[in-house]
Amino acid sequence: MTEDPAGRLVVTLDLDGVTDKAGLMDRCVRALGLPDWFGRNWDALADSLADPSVWPGETAERGLVLLVRGWRGYAEARPDEWAVAEEIFAEATDRGPGLFVTLGPGGSSKGAADQPG
Repeated sequence: MTEDPAGRLVVTLDLDGVTDKAGLMDRCVRALGLPDWFGRNWDALADSLADPSVWPGETAERGLVLLVRGWRGYAEARPDEWAVAEEIFAEATDRGPGLFVTLGPGGSSKGAADQPG
């Protein structure tokens, strides 16, 4: 993990190769170190993002920046699911201090970088 200028820990959620909800949930479990009881559904993801006690390491005390990258393939394969994921990320950021979710490059880390949108 790295940190941003405000001292928050930065965790990268790399979605390169993810094309469905199950893949997204698997990557969230790995990137965020979510507990075994994580339900791998939209409500569980929203609850976990809102609960600093399940965030990795010192992030509960310092804050967390979740950088989502490699998301474009998922967004194109499952636009309805991606819309739900984006809504959950936005709501998690709005719920309170400590968490900031940002979309990074949407393409594969192996190819040319692109911009969100």
